[in-house]
Amino acid sequence: MLTKGSEKMQNRFLLLTEKSRRELESALPEESATRKLADYFQNFSDSTRIKILTCLSMMNMCVNDLSTVLGINQTTISHQLKTLKDQNMVSYRREGKILVYYLTSSSINDIMMYAVQGI
Repeated sequence: MLTKGSEKMQNRFLLLTEKSRRELESALPEESATRKLADYFQNFSDSTRIKILTCLSMMNMCVNDLSTVLGINQTTISHQLKTLKDQNMVSYRREGKILVYYLTSSSINDIMMYAVQGI
């Protein structure tokens, strides 16, 4: 528990001024935006999803092709694609009976490449 004296002592070491605190607070995104951002980046925390995104950054592919290249069963690929689709990271177009998946934005690949450079 902090006493008034120790609280004053602690505050004198802070670099934060009242003005800078207000500026920081006004720059913080709203809770809904931070939740969406956290959900978005959660897609990069799964190795299967990263592999799928990597493949799709090189070419559009169907579930069967992804399954063959990655050596992962089609059910798992489909489940992960649904997750990525729900986050609007991938979409698909129908070609006859086949669904061909693709990245919705080239920035997804840019984010992955930037991260790879940082490790």
